[in-house]
Amino acid sequence: MTTILLLGRHGQVGSELETPLAGLGNLVALGHADLDLADPAAITATLARVRPHIVVNAAAYTNVDQAESQRDQAMAVNCHGPAAIARHLKISGGMLVHYSTDFIFDGTRHTPYREDDAPNPVNAYGATKLAGEQAIIASGVKHLILRTSWVYSARGSNFVTTMRNLARTRRELHVVNDQTGSPTWARTIARVTRDVLERRTRNPALCHGVYHLASGGETSRFALAEKLIELIGRDAAAAGFVRPALHAVDSSHFPTPARRPAYSVLDTRKLEGAFGIAMPRWEDDLEAFMRLPAEIPPHQP
Repeated sequence: MTTILLLGRHGQVGSELETPLAGLGNLVALGHADLDLADPAAITATLARVRPHIVVNAAAYTNVDQAESQRDQAMAVNCHGPAAIARHLKISGGMLVHYSTDFIFDGTRHTPYREDDAPNPVNAYGATKLAGEQAIIASGVKHLILRTSWVYSARGSNFVTTMRNLARTRRELHVVNDQTGSPTWARTIARVTRDVLERRTRNPALCHGVYHLASGGETSRFALAEKLIELIGRDAAAAGFVRPALHAVDSSHFPTPARRPAYSVLDTRKLEGAFGIAMPRWEDDLEAFMRLPAEIPPHQP
């Protein structure tokens, strides 16, 4: 039986992966408390003990602003850790599934980025994620790198849950209108990951390389907030919801340590064509997400 090692089990994507991956083999799921990707010795010991055929790495350093001042830590988790996993799996003959980000691109274009477009990260987080990709590829390990965009889930900190909470407690909201991307539900990332791994037995050659995995369509942060308020408002009578006034502003209204790419939409046609997968529209996924209970589970290490 195939042994699958899932890393980052308590994160936004990792928490959604446990159930679908469990149906593909013997699943071992570990969180940060079980394995710190900044600890090379621990990585070696864990891989030697578990002996996985597939490692699904959903662990990452994802605090974009903090990475500017903690670049070494971000590099350790986002690059050196995955590189160590890749080297081990290259020797053992295993496969690495690794998640990357739209933030490896600089956002200067106005059409969706394809997998072979030149990366040019504008912040430390994007640079460390790109370095991780490059290290995995250089190792020669059989790999599947899935770049995704504007990830959200009920767990952790993300734009969707932050805006949902603020919309219910504020009378006015100022939201940036000069950043465009594709909001992607972590549950969709997990489902597609499972589907791709299921198809690898039919065509193993496809299950290798870099693919973009994001919801269909694109939106600005401001338009995303508008859609969220519209969805909350559908249940206004029951919840006593009062719509806040929305004001569009540019990014300079909210100075942050890290720059964000202005446009980071990902072209997913390669993934859809290779695996026969139709990515859902971001609006449809958001509606499905908003039908779930709004309570956010407590963070776990």
